[in-house]
Amino acid sequence: MISAEGLKEIDRAIAKYPAEQKQSAVMSALATAQEEHGWLSPELMQFVADYLGMPAVAVQEVATFYTMYQTSPVGKHKITLCTNLPCQLGPDGGSDSAAQYLKQKLGIDFGETTADGKFTLKEGECFGSCGDAPVLLVNNHRMCSFMSREKIDQLIEELSK
Repeated sequence: MISAEGLKEIDRAIAKYPAEQKQSAVMSALATAQEEHGWLSPELMQFVADYLGMPAVAVQEVATFYTMYQTSPVGKHKITLCTNLPCQLGPDGGSDSAAQYLKQKLGIDFGETTADGKFTLKEGECFGSCGDAPVLLVNNHRMCSFMSREKIDQLIEELSK
């Protein structure tokens, strides 16, 4: 279910822990699995559990606790907007204004995916960049700061290509 390269990445994470504690690499393993498949299906979580020698329910507990993991399909580009207070207080209406604009531009609400499967919009907690408000995260890896309407337009256009 996970590519040879993905398994090597998981093995590198496992090597960071004592042999009897390889389940400590569960977050890295889930991130690798999600990177390859886009989301964590029950079968994929079972694969990770078997690979790490831990109960499937323990893997599912981690996957459902952290918002960076998706346990249902998402669009090609998952956009997560910080809606914590510092981002809400950002310039030009902060994250509230950015949220309204993103919803209008994409035609979806938080937790929804566009009909073409390109975009999923999520609400997120603090990304640790409060001075750059409003902030959003693309596919858990790319942080975008000071997201004005113009910058949102540019991002959506870039990701649509």
